[in-house]
Amino acid sequence: MNKYAYSLSILMLLHLTACNHKQEEKHEAEKYMVTSPIILDTAYTKEYVAQIQSFQNIEIRAMVKGYISAINVDEGQQVKTGQILFRIMPKEYEAELQKTQAEAKTAELEMLNVKTLADKNIVSQTELSLAKARYEKAKAEVARASLFVSFTIIKAPFDGVIDRIRFKLGSLIDEGTLLTSLSNNKEVYAYFNVTEAEYLNYKTQVQNKSEHDIHLLLANGQPYNHTGEIVNIEGEFDNTTGNIAFRAKFPNPELLLKHGETGKIQLKTSIKNALIIPQKATYEIQDKKYVFVVDNNNVVHSRNIQVKAEMTDLYVIESGISEKEKILLEGLQKVKDDDKITYNYMQPAQVISHLKLKAE
Repeated sequence: MNKYAYSLSILMLLHLTACNHKQEEKHEAEKYMVTSPIILDTAYTKEYVAQIQSFQNIEIRAMVKGYISAINVDEGQQVKTGQILFRIMPKEYEAELQKTQAEAKTAELEMLNVKTLADKNIVSQTELSLAKARYEKAKAEVARASLFVSFTIIKAPFDGVIDRIRFKLGSLIDEGTLLTSLSNNKEVYAYFNVTEAEYLNYKTQVQNKSEHDIHLLLANGQPYNHTGEIVNIEGEFDNTTGNIAFRAKFPNPELLLKHGETGKIQLKTSIKNALIIPQKATYEIQDKKYVFVVDNNNVVHSRNIQVKAEMTDLYVIESGISEKEKILLEGLQKVKDDDKITYNYMQPAQVISHLKLKAE
């Protein structure tokens, strides 16, 4: 190696040493705040998209063919049980009823005449049995015709609100035609899906008689002013999603909620021995969350963590760090992997207390 190259190497070495020294001085001059995870019994609220359904919701369909001769309600109207909603022109069915009634009267007279003859042994008991059978058949035809007449008057089977009326007065409709829908909204159901793990957690807490506050967040972001309760869980998991459906029931005395609305169920879940860290101690890269762990030599190392639940300013950790490790609380943007730092340590309980004070 010639003298010039040797001198250049010395200069570069001195320069690198000076840079490293300055870097160390920089970190030594600035002290960082460090804390640790903490284990607590806590609770968090998770939101689930919910579909609102009426306590009762049915389709009102025509049972006979004919012209709509009367529409006695309007869309959105509250109706009472037994209230007449529609009439279908009954003349054809009334005429059929009168015909069958006349035939039944004739069959009855015939049966009585045959009975008189049978009592005198003029005709056989077989003839009497046939006459009785004809009369019974005629009565059945009367009952059938009477039923069809009743189908021309369509009544509300329960108290509720009328949906869209799909046909106008005078429309010709077929048997089975959908006329409208009727909803009883005095109570509503909210259906939402949970994962298998969440289902198991819920069932465990129910067995332990933990409290569950079921709240509903409306589509406009406002909380619904009545609390609900979970009343049913479906019998099977959906193999395609791994979820199972829960059904919550809410009172609806103001009739604010309608069939088909959406919202968000807010379900409070308790966790024992939860590992908790401040959200501000984390950073995100490509949808993955990381912390800087400080080792025994005061060197920071990035660590990927798995978050189990999110609370205000806090994360419940599934895996990635332990209670005994130290994590960087502030200055995450100023350090990188393998930097050596100096720090002040803040007890985790004190950190959480400060976060709560700021939230208030």
